[in-house]
Amino acid sequence: MSPAQRPDAPRLFRPARPRRAFDEIIGQVRALIENGGLRPGDRLPSERALAEQFAVSRNTVREALRMLEISGLIQLKRGASGGAFISQADSSAVTSSLTDAIRLTDFSLADVTDATQRICSVVTRAACETITDDDLAALEANLREVERLTEAAEWERKAQANLEFQRLLAQATGNPILVIIVDALIGVLSEVVRRVGPRRDDFTLRSRRRLMKHLRDRNADGAVAEIESYQRRLHDLWLNDVAEPPASDSAGR
Repeated sequence: MSPAQRPDAPRLFRPARPRRAFDEIIGQVRALIENGGLRPGDRLPSERALAEQFAVSRNTVREALRMLEISGLIQLKRGASGGAFISQADSSAVTSSLTDAIRLTDFSLADVTDATQRICSVVTRAACETITDDDLAALEANLREVERLTEAAEWERKAQANLEFQRLLAQATGNPILVIIVDALIGVLSEVVRRVGPRRDDFTLRSRRRLMKHLRDRNADGAVAEIESYQRRLHDLWLNDVAEPPASDSAGR
């Protein structure tokens, strides 16, 4: 039984003001999670107890809990041992929200490539400082898979494997925030690739091989220069792809 569930436990919440009851319930739960008053796995008091503490109806509590579940902060479980539990740490909800926010933003292809270049430059420089032999092995395995898919002319799967390289590089930094940002960016890049179509060449593979040499040497300046050169070239190629009419698009790759 978590501390919040003990019969003699102090009241966690104060009464919510009627006009803002819904928002206040969510806000108070968020605040307790942020300051450590509630930890992953903790079970919230029952709906009845929450309604009493917040001085609101159980329906209001129920709707607030549903919104907290949608946001990924709690999990609602059914059954005798069920209830509302504080979620374990999971970056997927943050990544999804960030990706959705980016998609809803009015941006151009230039915005995408500019942001990608800047973010990848930071990630690459950081990775050069922290990359391990296991990280290098994972990146090498990715390149072998990209090479296999190129030879097999499996262009869509090759495009996804190319994006996975960026995720592996972010993971090599050891910084979970950078991984979340790169994951969100990959979601947007996937849509760009779907729009312009996957490239039917080994341009990316050649650049990645040069990048790997710099990563093995821990040569941050060389690695960043390669990333920036690659992104500029890719931007130009994407612009040409967007400008091509559909007929030549299918014939030219």
